[in-house]
Amino acid sequence: MVADRIDCLAAQQSARSIALNLGFADAASEEIALVVAELASNLVKHAGRGALTFRKVRNGERIGLEVKAQDNGPGISDIEKSMTDGCTTSGSLGYGLGTVNRLMDEIDVQSQPGAGTQILCRRWLRPRPDALLPHIWDVGVATRARHSAPENGDAFVLKESQGVLLVGLIDGLGHGEPAKKAALAAQQYVQTHYDQPLDKIFVGASRACSATRGVVMALACFPSITHLSFASVGNIEARASGARRVPFGVHRGILGASEPHVERHVKLEEFEWSPEIVLVLHTDGLSSRWDWDDFPALERQPARDIATKLLHELANENDDATVLCVRSVAS
Repeated sequence: MVADRIDCLAAQQSARSIALNLGFADAASEEIALVVAELASNLVKHAGRGALTFRKVRNGERIGLEVKAQDNGPGISDIEKSMTDGCTTSGSLGYGLGTVNRLMDEIDVQSQPGAGTQILCRRWLRPRPDALLPHIWDVGVATRARHSAPENGDAFVLKESQGVLLVGLIDGLGHGEPAKKAALAAQQYVQTHYDQPLDKIFVGASRACSATRGVVMALACFPSITHLSFASVGNIEARASGARRVPFGVHRGILGASEPHVERHVKLEEFEWSPEIVLVLHTDGLSSRWDWDDFPALERQPARDIATKLLHELANENDDATVLCVRSVAS
């Protein structure tokens, strides 16, 4: 039971100790302790008291820590708003859960005004990088801000772990510092939740940049060189080389910017892949009116050269522009 400041400190210390004993690194354990401090403080501040419990969980071979906060307080009237960074808890029904959303892998909030709140969140123990895994991907990125602009509102994601590659492009709405702030908020979330299902990453990223102008984003996950999982919200262009056309869907929408029910916009697509296929993602700072036939033999070049060539030939000077290219080393 958490009822005062001393209980909050004890809960934070317990969470840190449990995380370390489960094998979490020092930095991850401190992040979990920070989450517990936020949850415990909310129990006292909004409900007067509440229960905070920890549980070791498993998902296949993965081990994680589950934290549950339960109270009988006034409840939360707008759960999505409570995930917004900067949402104050005093004088409102928001719980300021942006920290929990950013630092935990999963979060589920059940609440009704006047009927209390239950917050369930989990953090999974990630395997340490294996330097002996073979390098099978060639990834190249070329990016630049619009003409004479000091800030670039585009961002990219590149994460390879345990033989799985995740890449993506993010375009902050508008230009300049506000667009950059939005793109970096989404980028940080994706990079720290890279091994979660793509649809969950989109929901979490939308919450992470909900206090910004918002972004559009596309993510491509390669669990092997023969399979691709793809999802996008907004106007990031996706192209694949080769004679066989890959029917990437176009799904309208915005992440963040108080956009409700983002999960309705996320459509996960699964494709068979081949080592000889080259994937290109680019933001709308490049013209979409191009075809591989316009650039003979380009698909056989290194990924960095492909990205640089397309940026040089197709970019619009009045917009931020980014190209990301992925190919197999074996192709």
